[in-house]
Amino acid sequence: MPFVTQPIQPALRRELGLVDATLVGVGAILGAGLFVVTGQAAQIAGPSLLLGLMIAGVAAGCNALSSAELAAAYPKAGGAYEYGYEKLHPLAGFAAGWLFCVSKLAAGGVVALTFAMYLPEVVGSFGGVPASFVAAFLAVCLTVANLFGIRKAGRLNAVIVAVTVGAILYFVAGTLPRLQTNAFVPFAPGGLPGVLQSAALLFFAFTGYARIATLGEEVRDPQKTIPRAIILALSIASFLYLLACVSMVGVMGKELLPATGPRKYGGTAIFVAAHYSGLAGAVQILSLGAVTATAGVLLSQLLGVSRVLLAMGRRGDMPPVFAYISNASGVPFVGVLFCGAVVVSLALLGTLKVITASATFAILLYYAVANLAALRLTGEQKRFPRVVAYVGLGACILLAASLPLPVIASGCLLLAVGFAFRFAMRRVFPANGTISA
Repeated sequence: MPFVTQPIQPALRRELGLVDATLVGVGAILGAGLFVVTGQAAQIAGPSLLLGLMIAGVAAGCNALSSAELAAAYPKAGGAYEYGYEKLHPLAGFAAGWLFCVSKLAAGGVVALTFAMYLPEVVGSFGGVPASFVAAFLAVCLTVANLFGIRKAGRLNAVIVAVTVGAILYFVAGTLPRLQTNAFVPFAPGGLPGVLQSAALLFFAFTGYARIATLGEEVRDPQKTIPRAIILALSIASFLYLLACVSMVGVMGKELLPATGPRKYGGTAIFVAAHYSGLAGAVQILSLGAVTATAGVLLSQLLGVSRVLLAMGRRGDMPPVFAYISNASGVPFVGVLFCGAVVVSLALLGTLKVITASATFAILLYYAVANLAALRLTGEQKRFPRVVAYVGLGACILLAASLPLPVIASGCLLLAVGFAFRFAMRRVFPANGTISA
């Protein structure tokens, strides 16, 4: 594919409408959270994971509303990196952008390997081909798809999301008539601590809606479309989570503590529920949904991280080459290729544990920056009551306080490496101007 580059770039192309942007968010949320985290939450809280789901939804909703009003005020690529830079301090923006990029790239390797783990349930064995090769092949394919432009990537994402949602609805429609009347008793065997722990797990599963904000320069009529898309994506995903959890609990009942079932289903409660339901092809269809869900998450991660790198490259927080845009496709192709290469390498060689361990810390800091920036909005920029941002910030602080010390330490170490990198970048590229896009 021919690329023509120049130091000052044309604008990214606004080619995503409301449906496209919403589906980007839905695809980013319906990943491992629904297929794995729901089972983990059920083992902790039992049927009361439904209450934990509601608490997580409220906390995530407050964070989502903060992101929505910021995206309307600053419809730029970069998400919380831009918001922190504009409303707080350049270092706050850098911290959010750095941790987002590093943690999501590391997670990309894990997501690709998860795809390879579920795929045999759908297509059979790989015939001796290592799972890492399959994961790397997925990363290559999605990287190439990203290079063809945001419109084509959006269409691919729509197909992926349609298959994922179809698989979930098949499971729900088939299991709801099979619900056990006593499956929800006792409702909270883990008590209030179990409910809160399940809420914390499920909160992290909801955070994919932020991917919409990172595409701020590729959405049509962003002041209206992005807030609506964020709210719609979280609402749709929350409804699907609720349906899936009710079905899972209704079929499994007390056996959720702990979940039991054939080991080849990974011990994940939703797959065990599908197996126990007796629904024809339920496990295979759910596995297909898991395959497309993980592919959708990786696609959105490549989209989101490359756009944050673009924003950071403009300001000199990353090498300026990341701000280069292809005249042929309107894509920040250097960032896309870099992200793809990193994910392929991690899929083949393994992910650094210090980075994956800091993922929760990175997510919380990213949203804390967004909520703090939302509190600085004034006048017409402020669309929602300040209590929304305070609740979102409070949720981030409470969850951060519950993290194990090694996770906090790894996050702080990663942040220190980032600040050292930024200092070196400023020595190499001392100019403070931006590369216009």
